Amino acid sequence: MKYCAFLRGVNVKGTNMKMIDVCQVFKEAGVNDVISILASGNIIFSSDKKPEYLKIILEKAMSEHFSYEAFLFIKSHEETEHFWNGNPFEKNEDFHIYAFVGIDGVENILMNEFESAVKTENEDAKIVNHIFYWQVPKGNTLDSSFGKVLGKKSLKDQFTSRNINTFEKIVKKMN
Repeated sequence: MKYCAFLRGVNVKGTNMKMIDVCQVFKEAGVNDVISILASGNIIFSSDKKPEYLKIILEKAMSEHFSYEAFLFIKSHEETEHFWNGNPFEKNEDFHIYAFVGIDGVENILMNEFESAVKTENEDAKIVNHIFYWQVPKGNTLDSSFGKVLGKKSLKDQFTSRNINTFEKIVKKMN
């Protein structure tokens, strides 16, 4: 089966890794057909193993190789397509659209955070099929009140986010 692993915390706060090295760690952990998409920690691979098992072995391999606490979220080809196809927002040059990949139920935690945050004009969030989507005006991602949740230590093992354009690139490579 084909999967995409979405790594959290890649190339931020002193954790710098080359995707060629990440791919090698995945290969050595026993998965096949490994390729990376962009430098933000999106690794496509194939394996006959269950995602729950893959998460454990890949996080362990990444943590040991790069000397950091690795968190990654594994989605099947079909699940990855849902992130792209479920986007509730229209494409607009003035906005970034993010989809959040994470543990079951994280979309509700994120929506609670969003609802209690001070919003910029036209900032919006929606949950579609258990996926949290966030639209924010370009230039406001890290300055927005909700944007600060991205770095919240208490949530670091629960989700990661990607720009919707990244999902488009991943889905094209997986097809």
